Amino acid sequence: MITVTGFVENILYQNPDNGYAVLILSEDTNEYTCTGVFGYVGEGEYLEVEGEEVFHDVYGEQIKMHSYRMVPATDEQAMKKYLGSGAIKGIGPTLAERIVNRFQDDTFRIIDEEPEMLAEVKGISIRKAMEICNQIESMREMRDVMMFLQDYGISPALSTKIYKSCGNSVYDVIKTNPYRLADDVVGIGFKRADEIARRAGVEVHAAIRIKSGMVYALQEAANMEGHTYLPKEKMVEATVNMLGLRDQFQTSDGSFNMELLDQCYTELLLEKRLVKKEIEGEEAVFAMPFWNAERTIANKLEDLNIDTPEDDYMMGVKLDTIEKLTNISLDELQRNAIIATQNHGVSVITGGPGTGKTTTINAIIKMFESDGLEVSLAAPTGRAAKRMTEATGHDAMTIHRMLEVVGDETETEYQATFGHNEQNPLETDVIIVDEVSMVDTFLICALLRAMLPGTKLVLVGDVNQLPSVGPGNVLKDIIASEKFETTFLTKVYRQEGKSGIVTNAHKINNGEEVELDNSEEDFLYIERNDVQSAKNATIGLITQKLPEFVGSDMLDIQVLTPMRKGNIGVEVLNKDLQRYINPPSKAKKEQVVNGVVFREGDKVMQIKNNYDQKWLIKAKNGMTVESGTGIFNGDIGIITSINTTTHYIEVKFDDDKYSVYDSNEAEQLELAYAITVHKSQGSEYPAVIMPLVIGNNRLMTRNLLYTGITRAMKCVCIVGRKEIFDGMIKNVDEHKRYSGLKWQLTEQEEEQA
Repeated sequence: MITVTGFVENILYQNPDNGYAVLILSEDTNEYTCTGVFGYVGEGEYLEVEGEEVFHDVYGEQIKMHSYRMVPATDEQAMKKYLGSGAIKGIGPTLAERIVNRFQDDTFRIIDEEPEMLAEVKGISIRKAMEICNQIESMREMRDVMMFLQDYGISPALSTKIYKSCGNSVYDVIKTNPYRLADDVVGIGFKRADEIARRAGVEVHAAIRIKSGMVYALQEAANMEGHTYLPKEKMVEATVNMLGLRDQFQTSDGSFNMELLDQCYTELLLEKRLVKKEIEGEEAVFAMPFWNAERTIANKLEDLNIDTPEDDYMMGVKLDTIEKLTNISLDELQRNAIIATQNHGVSVITGGPGTGKTTTINAIIKMFESDGLEVSLAAPTGRAAKRMTEATGHDAMTIHRMLEVVGDETETEYQATFGHNEQNPLETDVIIVDEVSMVDTFLICALLRAMLPGTKLVLVGDVNQLPSVGPGNVLKDIIASEKFETTFLTKVYRQEGKSGIVTNAHKINNGEEVELDNSEEDFLYIERNDVQSAKNATIGLITQKLPEFVGSDMLDIQVLTPMRKGNIGVEVLNKDLQRYINPPSKAKKEQVVNGVVFREGDKVMQIKNNYDQKWLIKAKNGMTVESGTGIFNGDIGIITSINTTTHYIEVKFDDDKYSVYDSNEAEQLELAYAITVHKSQGSEYPAVIMPLVIGNNRLMTRNLLYTGITRAMKCVCIVGRKEIFDGMIKNVDEHKRYSGLKWQLTEQEEEQA
């Protein structure tokens, strides 16, 4: 670390939204290029900067700022430069020189204490004088807050967010309840708030800490495990462990001293931050956003599920006509599924690969269009929507795009704002959603809020796949409630007996043994008994063998692994694959984000929903033809350019959206040559490689293997040990996901009665 001081001689770049800047600091004959989030620093200000020396290939030595403090300008030249820097609206270099020439060393005192005297300067009215005073006061307040927050280990970038949210009340928030920051400011989170509280002197067993910890434990259970609630005992245990209070609260028999914990729990219930219900004989505890979302889903589904019985004979005639016109033959289950969509407001169709779901969707579309109804198609991801468009010949879009997501930096993962909602519902007659198994609680809730009673909803998916990455068990709970007409498609059509992918996927789902004898050209097994040889085989397949075999680019071939950590996990595999697929080159610019090297040409993935991330679609001539906001968890793209001065990274996503990330936003990206099976849901790839050498039995389950294999269109390659593969088929012990939607749809009705 190095500390330098000097005047801000020149600001080469400044982002007005987040305060990130590249500036030149000068002192005597020394000049330093400094980068970082400086807030609203202006030229002429005197700074003391502490940071890390880094070397840039083009711009040479730079100082990456970790912290800084401002020293008030005292000499006249510095005051002129600061006032005339452009940071203060309405003052340019000429007017700044007049002000300082008039008041000299007393300039800032006049602005602070007697701003009306500025009107003595030519070109300044009383109104303008007060505007200048207010601007300077506002900038000073923000800088004071940033300096104050630095003492609590808060970065300038987060300080800017906190100031925008709390203003000057931040001082009271820090002193009375720092955990409010986790609730009010996106990007703070419980862990940062807990560190701030520690520095502010909050006791480790303080009630405000325990209460915030309980809410956070439920949020983490949703983020990490997909639960929408926890049994009270598990919530308490997670809270105590996370807060590091096991020694203080655990008794000799392993239970917990509940007096203070119950007091905090009761207060949260009274404050309506938590909800408790009895589910399956246990006291279930919901954080309020999850309770409200599942309650809304249940109510909206009930409102939509209006019976609309049609004449059986006429429907039979229509289906016969569709079969003749499209040269298809529908089996009894498919016909039943289509008829159900005509007779009921909400219907569900589920089936594995090759069972005719797409054929059924196409027939449903034709049935509704024959009655003059408008049909809208949607899917959770861009890739799934694109595939739906290709399969049906009708435009499909992501659910987010259908709802017209509205960017807002105050949103959280669970509080997105959409253009379509109860006040501005979707104008369509029928909505068909594909790949529903990967739709989480909050996304389906947003869709249902935007639907009017009378609109028909058709949900299509494979209930045997992994549940959604986000919280909830939407498709399984809806089916398990038995409240809605559900058709299980079981007959396999797609290349029965010819496609190893389809045949073996159904064998896996049924728990049957799969012969790894390479008798099918689209289902390959390469035996490797250790991690390194499995990695080598994976690299050879993706760089040499498979691109020509399936007729695709290396970047379109996807490595899927059950885990993130470990020698065969996502993090390690991505570093190895990057070295071979997109090696370093003088022609490719790079940027390091949280220890990960991003390079032009890299395949990357967005790892969290960002509803205010801007994007645009370009025409061939480079002109913008469409723009909007929202890049979502699981979206995959390619880095097209890196600006090493501003540290901006431009990514082109699958649906031709270009989005630019600053250094902070880039923390939401990770390399995507290898991804977890969970993250692959809703996508299909020409070829899939699954390295299965070692793994945690809790992760190596039948439905994970089934989901991974069904992501491949032309070829699956299993690399590893047969006993691991066989063990996954036998392992049906799916990790229990606590969700309340089935209860909302069934038991709540009885409770209300």
